[in-house]
Amino acid sequence: MELLKRNIHMDRTRAEAVTQFTLEDDVNIPENKPDVSALNLEKGEIIIDEIKPSADSVTVRGRLAYAVLYHTMEAGSSLVVLEGRIPFEEKVNLQGAMPTDTVTVNGEVEDLTVGMINSRKLNIQALITMTAKVEELYDEEAPVALHGDEKVEYRHQPMEIAQIAICKNDIYRLKEEVVLPSNYPNIFQILWNTIALRDVEFKVMDEKLAVTGDVHMFVLYEGEGEDHPIRSFETTIPFSGMLECHGCREGMLPDIQYRLGQQELAVRPDFDGEERTIGIELVMDIGIRIYEEEKLEIISDIYGVSKEIEAVTHRAHLRRLLSKVTGKTKVTDHIRVSGGTVMQLMHSEGAVALEQQSTVENGILVQGSLQVKVMYITGEDEAPYGCTQAQIPYQYTLEVPGIMPEDMGDIRAEVEQLQVTMLDGEEMDVKAVLCFSTMVFQSVPVEFISDINVSELDSGKMSSLPGMVAYIVKAGDNLWNIGKKYYVPVENLRSLNGLESDELKAGQKLLIVKGG
Repeated sequence: MELLKRNIHMDRTRAEAVTQFTLEDDVNIPENKPDVSALNLEKGEIIIDEIKPSADSVTVRGRLAYAVLYHTMEAGSSLVVLEGRIPFEEKVNLQGAMPTDTVTVNGEVEDLTVGMINSRKLNIQALITMTAKVEELYDEEAPVALHGDEKVEYRHQPMEIAQIAICKNDIYRLKEEVVLPSNYPNIFQILWNTIALRDVEFKVMDEKLAVTGDVHMFVLYEGEGEDHPIRSFETTIPFSGMLECHGCREGMLPDIQYRLGQQELAVRPDFDGEERTIGIELVMDIGIRIYEEEKLEIISDIYGVSKEIEAVTHRAHLRRLLSKVTGKTKVTDHIRVSGGTVMQLMHSEGAVALEQQSTVENGILVQGSLQVKVMYITGEDEAPYGCTQAQIPYQYTLEVPGIMPEDMGDIRAEVEQLQVTMLDGEEMDVKAVLCFSTMVFQSVPVEFISDINVSELDSGKMSSLPGMVAYIVKAGDNLWNIGKKYYVPVENLRSLNGLESDELKAGQKLLIVKGG
């Protein structure tokens, strides 16, 4: 007798670790750059150069690439950009990792602080959060049928499962051109830019993924002319496209993570030869996980009628989709500027810090802060530009009926809308909409039959069983366990006793005939 099995494709995180560390460096202003009068904006990005796994740990080498926008009182350009890198090497304890593993590492700049030591030296401090994972694919073998001549009884158990159909990493390249409005001066040089992706969505289609979203771009530049006027330009560019994805089909469940990777901005001449066109080339790094829901019937139990059948079982964990949920919450607050007066707002940007997540009754509680950064014009000659930052706390519950602590999924948090307006010369009003999304899978523990052993019936045991018996049903009894005890097919019990259903009541009498 042969037990026929079917592979169920699964994925799991075998090892994961999160660590935080700080980077700090004192940076001298290069000789070819003017003195620092006041600091305005800063940004930083973690670049991973090497990932070297070993037993229970991984060594990560990389660098913090930073940029600082500052104001100078020296003749010439009033705003100057300083760029640099701080290298690092960090050993992360990753229990269960092996030298042969493929480890993925993501580094995020949680906090970047730039301070003036003097007009020729800056202090750079950064708090880095690094996540290392070992993810793997594996198969569970589910028993689905029996093949053989022996007379056996078996029963099926219906299950709803979600198995992984596609697991890969890919990139999506995006190219756009933006022409400045006619009331803006030509570009002499770009001083600062901020690129963000918003409202990105992926839709599974046959053999491909449809990608849509918005690119939000802010550019601060020097205009052409003797005085090189400082101008800011901000716009949102919708985009859409297709990404080849062999094996996917409409109706599958996408669980896709993305981040903005390489980005390039270049000034190009327009049709009249004037420097008014900004070319954007972006790369989205995409982690693709696509799941397929399926109804499956497995053999959950078996017993012999003419032979002794022993089932060998093992514990397995499948999963089914509990919920794919998206939720939004509003955040409002006032920001007061200390020192100086706000004449005009130039630019605002926000990022969501997800600091804590926990399961509550029928939901996931997320807590953290909205980190807001605002650049503005002061109207003061010595420091015509200012920048203020604020952290606005939030708390929100994503509704997930029936969730248990072990069902927690990865949560993606984004700023969907951000609006900053002036109340007066010292206070600003902040309104934002934060969006949270996650896919929650429920773990389904199951005992799988992995093998069966067939042997002759024990003659002594069979002779001890009566040829015919009047059985009184006890609480918890069912036709299956009665038939299994007396080596009688369930159908025989049903027909001999004229049962129209498998429901039994305590105290009910059944006639059992051996071999009948």
